[in-house]
Amino acid sequence: MMEMIYSLMDTLLPFDWAAYTFMKHAFLAILCITPLFGLLSTMVVSNRMAFFSDSLGHGAFTGIAIGVLLGSVSPLFSLIIFSVAFAVFITYIKNKSTASTDTIIGVFSSTAIALGLMIMSRGGGFNKFSSFLIGDVLSITVEDLQGLLVVVAVVLLGWAVLFNRLLVLSINSAFARSRGISTFWVESLFAALLAVVVSVSIQWVGILIINALLVLPAAAARNVTNTVKSYQLLSVAIALTAGISGLLLAYYCNMAAGATIVVLSALIFFVTLLLKSRFAR
Repeated sequence: MMEMIYSLMDTLLPFDWAAYTFMKHAFLAILCITPLFGLLSTMVVSNRMAFFSDSLGHGAFTGIAIGVLLGSVSPLFSLIIFSVAFAVFITYIKNKSTASTDTIIGVFSSTAIALGLMIMSRGGGFNKFSSFLIGDVLSITVEDLQGLLVVVAVVLLGWAVLFNRLLVLSINSAFARSRGISTFWVESLFAALLAVVVSVSIQWVGILIINALLVLPAAAARNVTNTVKSYQLLSVAIALTAGISGLLLAYYCNMAAGATIVVLSALIFFVTLLLKSRFAR
């Protein structure tokens, strides 16, 4: 199967970088994961969850550390399980506590990153896991791509089920409850989807910058769109464009791909912000 895909890519992409298997894998991963970031980021921005999505990266770091501590457990498996539990628990506390949302998220976020650093620093073992802070999209394997396809299918299915409820919830939570929507479960399921996407992509994008990919595409699209459909389509297009362009620019300039993708996303945001201010005159 992969040989057929490689052959097709060689035909459609007659570029020097496409001759390398690791670049083929990275390109395919970008095609799979960046549209998910673009899609999910629309609700992250609309529901004011930017701070929450940032905390998922911190929680993911602790998930990796727990997997390392247990030894026999795959770091990725523990990462996904812990991140989902972390996301749902924050949502639960946020709905039950009288404290402000940013305070609750700040407490959990700072605790998670500190706990992860504490566990990983035992015996000086932190250095071998520091790559998770920056990420390396060129390290993607065939097995990673297969797992990524499963994640794409799960997220798209979840999005189809949750979208209308999330849209109503983004307008007003009290209005959503009056329409019979269980806000806690909708928020929890969406948080779980975010956690899964963050978990599988964090080793390629990096903990330090992954939140930017859950905010910038939608933030840029929101500057220049006025309908839900155009908002989502443009957000996906921006994420995909920044992803592909960032990968190629990083290859030719020998830079970190994740960081390059984020910088290009930020540039697109500032361009749309400028366009918004001009249209507003």
